[in-house]
Amino acid sequence: MAWHPGNAVNPYESRQLLKRDRLGTAHRLGYMAAGGARDCVERDPGAAQPGLGWIARRLAAREARTLSELSGFAHVPELVSWDGGRLRRSWLEGAPLHRAHPRDPTYFREALRLLRSLHARGIVHNGTGDAANWLVDADQRPGLVEFRFALRMRRDSAVFRALAYDDLRDLLAVKSRLGPQRLTRRQRALLASRPPLAALWAWTAKPVYRLLSRRLPPPTAERVATDIPSRPSGPKERI
Repeated sequence: MAWHPGNAVNPYESRQLLKRDRLGTAHRLGYMAAGGARDCVERDPGAAQPGLGWIARRLAAREARTLSELSGFAHVPELVSWDGGRLRRSWLEGAPLHRAHPRDPTYFREALRLLRSLHARGIVHNGTGDAANWLVDADQRPGLVEFRFALRMRRDSAVFRALAYDDLRDLLAVKSRLGPQRLTRRQRALLASRPPLAALWAWTAKPVYRLLSRRLPPPTAERVATDIPSRPSGPKERI
């Protein structure tokens, strides 16, 4: 799949490092298209640590496949391209949840609704406990990124039900950290329990996820930009 960003004159007008982890790098790319200045995010598994390149490519391919299946789905990125080496997806406007601290009480209701919509398509995210994967746009609405660890499976399987339960539980854990007084009685009960299969996943797979996705120091030549404001000259992208 080749990258064709509209009628871009200079696809790499700007390039800014967003994150570097053991599985590679993610950059924000700016380019000029017919509609004005645009942005996308490029994930490069080729920059993974030695010995992890094959895992990084498989996970990037999984993210590309998931985003392709979610084409047109609101509040998640659109796949721009995947050529087997680099993944490019649309840029979502918004600040990371752990920085934004949304004041609107409807934010987490909409986030839960978004997560249930993903589950209705047979997709579990497996990273909802990381507040950096949740965005808050200017209208206090949620967005969800980082689909490398997402899985698609049969909704009637025991594994799917366990992972979907853990998705919801992890989001509620984030909500609890940011505003425990907003938890309902039912949500508190859900946080207090974890089915055996979900617990097994939490004890085995999640430590691996945290190890692989943990942010690493950027190369000295690059500056990390975790929350870059929109270009004033370009159209605002909706999450």
